[in-house]
Amino acid sequence: MNIRSPLQSLQGRLLIASAVILPIVLLIAGLALSKAYHSSLENSVRDRLQLQVYLLLGAVELKEDHILFPERLQEPRYEQINSGLYAAIHDQEGNILWRSLSSVLLDDPQLSEVINLSGLTTGEPRFEHLEEAQLYRFQLRIIWETAGKEKSFLFTVMESDDLVIRDIQAYNQQLTAWLGIIFLVALLAQTFILSWGLTPLRRLAKDLKAIEAGKAEKLKGLYPDEVEPVTTNLNGLIESERKQRERYRNTLGDLAHSLKTPLAVMRGAELEEHELHTYQSLVSEQVERMDQIVQYQLSRAVKSQNKPLGKAVPVEPIIERMLSALGKVYRNKNVVTETSLSENLTFFGDERDLMEVLGMIMENAFKYGHSQVAISASQSDRELKITICDDGPGVTPEMRQVILQRGARLDTSIQGQGIGLSVATDIISSYQGQIEVKDSPLGGACFVIHFPS
Repeated sequence: MNIRSPLQSLQGRLLIASAVILPIVLLIAGLALSKAYHSSLENSVRDRLQLQVYLLLGAVELKEDHILFPERLQEPRYEQINSGLYAAIHDQEGNILWRSLSSVLLDDPQLSEVINLSGLTTGEPRFEHLEEAQLYRFQLRIIWETAGKEKSFLFTVMESDDLVIRDIQAYNQQLTAWLGIIFLVALLAQTFILSWGLTPLRRLAKDLKAIEAGKAEKLKGLYPDEVEPVTTNLNGLIESERKQRERYRNTLGDLAHSLKTPLAVMRGAELEEHELHTYQSLVSEQVERMDQIVQYQLSRAVKSQNKPLGKAVPVEPIIERMLSALGKVYRNKNVVTETSLSENLTFFGDERDLMEVLGMIMENAFKYGHSQVAISASQSDRELKITICDDGPGVTPEMRQVILQRGARLDTSIQGQGIGLSVATDIISSYQGQIEVKDSPLGGACFVIHFPS
């Protein structure tokens, strides 16, 4: 069993890429949000501790060298031991002037170490997170003037970081859960978007299968702007391949039709000729002609529909050669031929094309005519005109365009494929020429060929 890898699918590749990249993006976003929330909490703690310092400043009084506090402060946590909120006031020598009841479990050396009396200028607040002590600290040094003397005091307020850590942990848990949900929703949305976005490609594959199965001839319907150039080119390729296949099929029929005359000449020679040398010469000539026909038809199968390039080809020798060959094929009919050809008739193109056209139309004249065939040709600066007439049953006006189509025949009692005139029409059209069917002065049909000069 052949197992396909997800990487062989565009949708699989995009989904795998999303599954790899999206968690990285969400992780970066989560870290940024967590850091922003942490910073917001610390700013809130800073503002809260700063407010506590201002409340202490408003509550204390300076009397000589002593600081007086009211019996009860507005913040009850100062009165609760180990409440998590601590406060202390030091003088400029570092001696403790006051400390909250909540800080009694902190001995003086420990409190002094936590408070950090050094490196603080007057009026400049300092806020820090002491990770080892698990405390946030806010300090402010002020100067009071009393009895004409200035004295410096350091106000310190500290708060445990337990609440901040718990908030951050709770926030990170919720953030992780929501980011996980966002990841799943985004992945499902990406799957839906990819499935919807790749629908035109799946429809394109389905339409191509329909064409392959013969249920459709080309890609139809509206496709997105990005896919439409592909469908347009595919339709062009399909049409080109169809025309090429049709050209090959027609060429096989044309080849069989073209070989009929040389074979008929050889068959007639075998029955009529008694001299071996003459028969061998005739067979050699017709075999060479058949080889030319095969090469010609193969070249027609692959050449484009543009006007062929060629040199000036004398017309009269080709007409005489065709008359000689057809006279042998239809010897039993005793057809009388009459020619009226202007001098220096010239066809500008491939000699094989002219032989193919004249051979097919002249053979029809011999085949359907009773006893007379007349051929005339003239040339002007603009065109070469060749007229081939017979005394056969003729062609009615309503059938004159029909017989120029492939497979169309008026007389089904006579053997043939009905493709000769259509091949001749194709060749004439490739030279931007025309072919007309008229009434013949002899009583039958008259084919008039116009080639541009």
